[in-house]
Amino acid sequence: MTEIKKLPLTRVLCQAAEVQNSTIVFQLSFFNQTNICASISRPNAKLQNVMCNLNKIEMKIKKVLFSILTALFLIISIFLYMNRDKFVYVGSVDIIEVDCSKKVQILSEVLVSDQRIRRSNDFIKLAKEDHRNQELVISIIEKCGMPTLKEVDQKQMDAVWLVLQHSDKEIRKKYFPQIEKAVKNGDLSKQQYALMKDRMLMDEGKPQIYGSQIKNGKLYKLENPETVNERRKEMGLEPIEDYLKNFNIQFNPN
Repeated sequence: MTEIKKLPLTRVLCQAAEVQNSTIVFQLSFFNQTNICASISRPNAKLQNVMCNLNKIEMKIKKVLFSILTALFLIISIFLYMNRDKFVYVGSVDIIEVDCSKKVQILSEVLVSDQRIRRSNDFIKLAKEDHRNQELVISIIEKCGMPTLKEVDQKQMDAVWLVLQHSDKEIRKKYFPQIEKAVKNGDLSKQQYALMKDRMLMDEGKPQIYGSQIKNGKLYKLENPETVNERRKEMGLEPIEDYLKNFNIQFNPN
């Protein structure tokens, strides 16, 4: 008896072909599946048929796998092409040159832009203008300092808050201390603080405090929902039941 131990398929078959009119016991290791034991006691011609059949099986499996991978590639390609307008990279948010003496004008234009593009269905334009507004506001904060009501009016302060609220979570987290300070100084409202705080908690996967954030058509998870209206009142927010009516959501504290 000639024994061939756990060899690749082609090598096993080649070695088996050299042995005539004898019993061959070999193990096939194929696609890391359970070893298949085969015992052959045939003339060489019969063994050649076995080799051909096994080779055909191997080729068929490879063709099936190739077809599956090709189909997946085509499906992904078609999906990306059909949704190409939703995938927009506008670059990193950089500090740019700004004229600090013109921050009133800059922030006024930013406010108009922020509100206008949110009424538009042009996703690419939204991404580009948001990016530009973020660079302007962040550059003002970095180069001129956080604006105050002594320098600008309330609408322009609101522009700063809106742009940071609509930024990504890293930007919100970085500049949130500036928002907190502005709220303490009376330059921004407690309501604005509450909305950004809830948004940041949602970014981190934590329960929100004031119940301002909606996700997938539902109220995002809320900390101590039975006392949420007490917290909302402290921040100058309406009862959560009235707030959720704007989204056709019924409040359930349980």
